[in-house]
Amino acid sequence: MRYSQFLLISAVGLMSSQVVAQQSAGVTLDEITVTAARAQRSISDIPQTVQVVDQKEIEEQLKQSGSASALLAKLLPGFSVSNQTISGASESYRGRDLLVLMDGVPLTTPLRDVSRVLSLIDLNSVERIELVAGASSLYGAGATGGTVNFVTKKAQPGGPRVSVNTALRTFTADPGGSLAPELSASVSGKHTNGIDYVFVGSGRGAQKTYDGAGRELPSDAMLGQGGGDRLASGNFLGKIGYDFDGGKRIEASISQFYLDQTPKYLTDYSGAYAKPDFTKPYTGQSVLEDSRSFQLRYSDTDFVLGNLSVVGFYNDIKKRFNYSEFSYPYNSLVYYSGNPLSPTSPANQTTLYSERGGVNLTIDTPLDRIWNGAKVTWGTDVVHDKTWQTLTDGRDVFTPLTQVTTAGFALVQVPITDRLTARGGVRYEHFDLSVDDFLRPAAYAAISPVTRFVLPALNVIGGQYEYASPTYNLGATFKLNNKIDLFGGFSQGYALPDVGAYTRRAGLSSTAFACPVATPNCLPLARQTISFTSIAPEAQIVNNYEIGIRGGDGPYKGSITGFVSTSEKGVTFDPVTNLISQQKEMIYGVEYIGEMAINRNFTLGTTIGYKEGRYDTNKDGVLDSWLPNNRIGSPVRGLIFGDYRFDNGIKLRIEGEGYAARNRGINLTNTVYPIEGGFTMNAALSGPVYGGEAYAAVNNLFDTELQNPTATSVRNLPVYSWGRTVTVGYRKTF
Repeated sequence: MRYSQFLLISAVGLMSSQVVAQQSAGVTLDEITVTAARAQRSISDIPQTVQVVDQKEIEEQLKQSGSASALLAKLLPGFSVSNQTISGASESYRGRDLLVLMDGVPLTTPLRDVSRVLSLIDLNSVERIELVAGASSLYGAGATGGTVNFVTKKAQPGGPRVSVNTALRTFTADPGGSLAPELSASVSGKHTNGIDYVFVGSGRGAQKTYDGAGRELPSDAMLGQGGGDRLASGNFLGKIGYDFDGGKRIEASISQFYLDQTPKYLTDYSGAYAKPDFTKPYTGQSVLEDSRSFQLRYSDTDFVLGNLSVVGFYNDIKKRFNYSEFSYPYNSLVYYSGNPLSPTSPANQTTLYSERGGVNLTIDTPLDRIWNGAKVTWGTDVVHDKTWQTLTDGRDVFTPLTQVTTAGFALVQVPITDRLTARGGVRYEHFDLSVDDFLRPAAYAAISPVTRFVLPALNVIGGQYEYASPTYNLGATFKLNNKIDLFGGFSQGYALPDVGAYTRRAGLSSTAFACPVATPNCLPLARQTISFTSIAPEAQIVNNYEIGIRGGDGPYKGSITGFVSTSEKGVTFDPVTNLISQQKEMIYGVEYIGEMAINRNFTLGTTIGYKEGRYDTNKDGVLDSWLPNNRIGSPVRGLIFGDYRFDNGIKLRIEGEGYAARNRGINLTNTVYPIEGGFTMNAALSGPVYGGEAYAAVNNLFDTELQNPTATSVRNLPVYSWGRTVTVGYRKTF
């Protein structure tokens, strides 16, 4: 049944791709431009996969879910299945990190990659989403898999324009106990004197969540990552801009993210799947997000060297995670209370702090005097980043880190002929990393149900470290005709792996730093200290190779892309041993997007993605095993949808989402953690009411019981997906 469903999706995809291939001459591709490449460029000039989600599609997905990761999972075939929590754990793009930007400014915390980013974004404030696959010479650390830029709404000329969107969601398993209200309001306008403004405020709440069997889902299914229930959140976006004469503009903005989750029960990881432990009330502090981002942007389209953009930004980030207790084998390492009968410290809950500010300078310079139509995008980035993470009693859990990143880049675009355009660039990145001295707190661990030990507090000696490397990219697009582009190229990304995660695990890779429970302070003086030099990760270069074809002709549009991504220093986390390692790896795959307007009322479309990866577990140069599930949760996933618009303005959308199982041996002993495949149906209906739009949506229409492949892959413990949810809402613009 599972494979027949994928065959159906594939058939629709093949149908659309054949349509693309049959396009005739005389029709021009849509001139869609993106800014994720730091300078405005036509998609047809970019030799990488580029996907744009416009306002119409964002609003369509908002009817079903306010989650940015759920939207990306549906519409971008290279993205993982959403894990349906506030965490981004194991959500990746093509098996690698995805750099998340808002108006071009990173929201990530690269020194300690805690991944809770996408859940913070309010889609009500977003005008379009741009994704550029692969690495590039334009962005630095974190952009090894791709870059996604959430472009916030812009003011339209005229007086104040007010928009309101309200929705109420609930699980049919317990409608009263799972009500989740949402409300968003925005006001924007642009005066003739050049001043414009956009203000968007949104809030939402959530109660219990349920799977397809009607079972309540846990508040911390993925162990320390935060859940999707019992929360309240609020977002605010404020932008004020002024257009000067002569193409100059200055704009200031603030984005505020707030979230508070109050779990009621701890999670039971000892059974066949993650579930609430109704016998153990949650005793920790709430799960909290209290972060904000400031931007000051100046642009000049008539700058002497071309288009100028200068962005200054400052991110103030606070993220508090779940409290959890010792539970072998899924939570086999906790901070130690000193009591072996109750080994979990009451402070076994962490808060991450990050203060990150910088300046991004971009200049887009025409080179017509040298080569007609040629352009060079160049500039520099300077970022100061200070990151630390503490237990609730104030003790650091990794060595406080400070890093200054400086980078320069240049990307040249040259139209070789009317049909052939070449692009090539280089970025030189320098990380100046300051590692403070640090006392790793004592921990309690187990390697079997009966073999337990204490890891006494350990001194970690820091220092000053530098990492630097150039990275390159080169590619070309060729207009096969006026409707179809061929594109392909090579791109590199350079990143320093999660340094905080390494120092947090100082001394955990060897029993040399362990003591019997009966003598918890057994270490001699010589083994009470470790140097960061001996545990530091190596900087990673990722090579991305990509080739594809894309096109559009009247009612048809689509693209198909093949990619290979390699690294000699790939980073893998083993959730069983709690260890991080670096080794050679390769990820490869194919992605397809197709859409066909059957007639003026009915549109049929699909997205399909396949990816797999192997790595060198024993570091002998041979890719001997499959990458773990937390890198490749499901190798095949897809979406098929049909949109029908009636003549009276009513719209109906039906979706089918599917993903394949995975049963791959992840090491030389062929250890397999099976992940189940699944398929769900969604439906949304909307229509004009009193000058606005009323809508209703049902996700997981048949209340199917499904394992969530991405959530399950975090700890190799089955976590079930959401059951049937119903949403009703109304939006109107005054």
